[in-house]
Formats: sequence, C-alpha cells, structure tokens
Amino acid sequence: MDNQVFVMDHPLIQHKLTFLRKKETGSKEFRELVSEIAMLMCYEATRDLPLEDTEIETPMGKAVTKVIAGRKLAFVPILRAGLGMVEGVLTLVPAAKVGHIGLYRDHQTLQPVEYYHKLPQDIEQRDVIVLDPMLATGGSAIDSVEIIKRSHPKSIKFMCIIAAPEGIEAFTKAHPDVQLYCAAIDERLNDIGYIVPGLGDAGDRIFGTL
Repeated sequence: MDNQVFVMDHPLIQHKLTFLRKKETGSKEFRELVSEIAMLMCYEATRDLPLEDTEIETPMGKAVTKVIAGRKLAFVPILRAGLGMVEGVLTLVPAAKVGHIGLYRDHQTLQPVEYYHKLPQDIEQRDVIVLDPMLATGGSAIDSVEIIKRSHPKSIKFMCIIAAPEGIEAFTKAHPDVQLYCAAIDERLNDIGYIVPGLGDAGDRIFGTL
C-alpha cells in the first residue's frame, strides 16, 4: 500500500476481526468487538502525535517526561454505524470531542444523502479522525470528509475496519491529503454495493435491527 493507506495487521486486531465477521456473532458481542478493534486501531492511528517535554514530581523526585504537544483530537462518527466505534476510541482519548455526521445510502443510486451534521465549535483547532466500520463505495466517507473540510480542521484521518478496493480507490482519488486506516481490504463490492466477504450491514449488526 502507498503512504496514504495503512492496513493494520496487528494479531489482536486480526483475531477480533475474524469473530466480527462470523454470522453467528450476536449484537452484544459484535458491539464489543467493534469497540475493541476501534480502540486498537486508534492506538496505531495516533502514533504520529507529536510529543514535548514536561517536568513533573514523582514520589522520588523530579523527572522530565513526555506529553502530547498541544494537539486536540475530535472523533466524528458517520451515523449510524460509526457510533459503534466511539466508545473504544474515547477509552484511549477521553478528552477528545465528538462530532456527528448523518448520512444514509440511497439503495437505488447507492449515493449518500446527508441528513445531519454537528461538529465541535473549535474544530479548526483539532485533528479529526472520522469513524465508520465499512468503506464500501466510498461515497459516505468522501462526502463526510468534504463536509468536515469546510470547517478547516488542522488535519483529517479516516478510520474504518473493513474496506473494499473500489472504496479505497474512490476515497484516495477524492481526498489524496487524508490518511486512511483499515484492518482489512476485502475482495470487492457485490452488485448492491456490499463488501464481499465483509460482515454484512454493520449498523444492523451493531444495533440488532436485522
């Protein structure tokens, strides 16, 4: 992969992804796995945050240690499936703010339709990570990043669990300046825009609306 697309092949992520895909996995376990995978992926996606020195007092005396250098994060899940990833990433970065973008896919055109968006007021001071479990056609991801760019954040990354080659191609073409993180690149899209082999409809499986 090029330096815009990062596939996270950590054994823990890949192990949990296997159980996430299984059709026998129920909603409770599915939600827990999505959250855990998101947390592990966030660990990798924030690896390039800059550090600076700070002086603290330990019980044994003074020490010069590291803190993140003034960077503020915002997570923006794409509704509704992206909500499943929020708890996991906030476990790692509890001080981050959370925005929301609501898009649904028109099942005839397969194009995303926006119905809601609300971002943190200080978004221009923040590094944004957009969350959505699946990158299928890429339409929702492309439109969401376009919406966020209008507010001029410091940077944007996109984090999904499973991506289709078609979605990656469309996304990287539309937003060559946005890094994309995923846990797996699957074979293809089927004729109704679902990822194969994928895991089905992530939103339905998270919220039990099958």
